[in-house]
Amino acid sequence: MNHFAHLYLARPTVESRVGNLLGDFAQGLDTDRLPKGVRAGLEHHRAVDAYTDAHPEVLACKALFSTERRRFAGIALDILFDHYLLRHWDRFGQGDRSRFIAELYRDLEQGEQLMPAEMARVTRSMVTHDWFHAYQDLEKVGAAMDRVAQRIRFRHQFAGIIEEIRPLDRELEARFLTFFPDLKAFSQSRSHSA
Repeated sequence: MNHFAHLYLARPTVESRVGNLLGDFAQGLDTDRLPKGVRAGLEHHRAVDAYTDAHPEVLACKALFSTERRRFAGIALDILFDHYLLRHWDRFGQGDRSRFIAELYRDLEQGEQLMPAEMARVTRSMVTHDWFHAYQDLEKVGAAMDRVAQRIRFRHQFAGIIEEIRPLDRELEARFLTFFPDLKAFSQSRSHSA
């Protein structure tokens, strides 16, 4: 899952939201030194990623990509699933979508002192450029994927992957709509057992 989905699945606290986003920035970090709420969020992020990677609907989505791009299907799906979650906010969200996004941005700004420097830089960009409202538009999702492609340091064919996604959009969306309730239930079961 990508940034928006991880924040959506987090508990509604600054520490949980920081921890749930930290999974993408935790390499080399001494997690034992994190505040308890941040560490719990990080563990939740990792559990969500493991559950997602093994889910049959996600595996079926990855298989739809060409052999040249399948290696990057997981990255593309992470970002695309944020788009689908936003697209279907009326089904999965609670309350006004824009208000929820503003709350996430506020919590990330308040939690910046809990973040490693690179994460703080990325979250500042996320807030400044309003990534989550942009992710509602499939073309902007494609542009975000191309920006990720620019950061890959070896030869690849990830750039332009949105061209493969457009004709698959309905099937990928349908598989997301089957998968995401399972992920949400898994996430909630972890939260209630913690």
